[in-house]
Amino acid sequence: MSVKVSGTTIVATRGDTIKLHVELKDSEGNEYIPQEGDTIRFAMKNDYDDDNPILIKNIPIDTQILRIDPEDTKSLPQPSQYVYDMQITFANGDVDTFIDKAKFKLTEEVD
Repeated sequence: MSVKVSGTTIVATRGDTIKLHVELKDSEGNEYIPQEGDTIRFAMKNDYDDDNPILIKNIPIDTQILRIDPEDTKSLPQPSQYVYDMQITFANGDVDTFIDKAKFKLTEEVD
């Protein structure tokens, strides 16, 4: 696959399908299994100061797979670097941003 992850940095080729398993841990490092009513969201921006994300993806709690389709990145400039975060909203309304200020690097494709 053309997707590489190092820590919280994602490197992918523009226009490729991206599939990443999202693992959730509690404050003690134990795996957290999302419960009915929880929602997980990925949001990507050009930079932290932007008001609106350029890409938002909901991550299904049953698979915990972030899927970014080719059309989601095909029109973005290349090569580029973006920022992203991931958060879970629990069924009770509590929100936890479990990945913040992370980098998403989009590399060039040969057309």
